[in-house]
Amino acid sequence: MIIIKSQREIDLMREPCKITGEILRDLDGFIKPGMSTQDINAFVEERIAHYKMKPTFKGYGGFPAGACVSVNEEIVHGIPSRNRILKEGDIVSIDTGATYKGYTSDAARTFPVGEISAEAQKLIDVTKESFFRGIKYAVAGNRLHDIGHAIQEYSEANGMGVIRDYTGHGVGRNLHEDPMIPNYGTPGTGVKLKRGMTLAIEPMLSLGSYETRVLSNDWTVVTIDGSLSAHYENTIVITDGEPEILTL
Repeated sequence: MIIIKSQREIDLMREPCKITGEILRDLDGFIKPGMSTQDINAFVEERIAHYKMKPTFKGYGGFPAGACVSVNEEIVHGIPSRNRILKEGDIVSIDTGATYKGYTSDAARTFPVGEISAEAQKLIDVTKESFFRGIKYAVAGNRLHDIGHAIQEYSEANGMGVIRDYTGHGVGRNLHEDPMIPNYGTPGTGVKLKRGMTLAIEPMLSLGSYETRVLSNDWTVVTIDGSLSAHYENTIVITDGEPEILTL
């Protein structure tokens, strides 16, 4: 069941969404070679606590941290560790959310660690741009798969693999709500978009295959061929006009 949010509910979502966006923006100057992925998680959790919010991901389905920290070929659900040290040239994807007064946010970014290769930078840039190509179609009256089609068309035209096994989703009262939102699809299909839908749109791309596997920790998802992966996500709300991005 797709939950259409009232204006009051959307306003309640604004606070955790705003803080999540601020935290991800501040990580851009924080992440450096030599730090651990747990250092990043600690930064995220401390900032969420500062605003008297809860880290949505911590404990969700048993996940042990407030942020997913995924390095290089890790697509999503990377578990932070003091033993995982970032190196010059790595890329790292941070996916996180905060909960406040019963409403939640969800957003992700991929960051360079020091100087990175041109192909890694292109991957990050195409992943981000694919999000914005997709949400041009996140308009009341359009169909859900119009979004995924636009993401897929742009990403594949730029030589990227579009991850199929993991998708965007509704968000708000819960971290994962209906509908599932693939980053690919046939235009003109899927449910009709309506004002008040709150959605987490999250393209995940790779430099190689779109196929995935899950590591032995039962959480971390990696590309099957070991190619680099990037992730870009925001929580948006469908309006009477252009969608509003709540986590920027």
